[in-house]
Amino acid sequence: MNSRVAQGTAAEDLACRHLEAHGLILIARNFRVRGGELDLIMRDGEQLVFVEVRSRRSCRYGAPAESVTRVKQQRLLQTAAIYLQRQAIDPPCRFDVVAIIQTGDSPQMEWIRDAFQLN
Repeated sequence: MNSRVAQGTAAEDLACRHLEAHGLILIARNFRVRGGELDLIMRDGEQLVFVEVRSRRSCRYGAPAESVTRVKQQRLLQTAAIYLQRQAIDPPCRFDVVAIIQTGDSPQMEWIRDAFQLN
């Protein structure tokens, strides 16, 4: 496993534990289809939450959350629609972003609920 993949997996693990500590329940990880991937799919009460995890080692090239561009959001929306279609479900949904800056032993984490909408 290369260092970028390992860093991404570690960030997803950290984000998942954080969200579970706040009451969310993990449904699936790394749902992949051609053209897109959903890092974490979780349940928050009756709501299905699609979570994009972004991590960086510094903010030198911008904050992690800034890397979730409009194009990336559209890809996430399309991938989520495929997931819902395959599961034959239509629950209320939201899209969250967990942004992590991994500096040393104490990463900084920002959880952005409802980061973008289905428009």
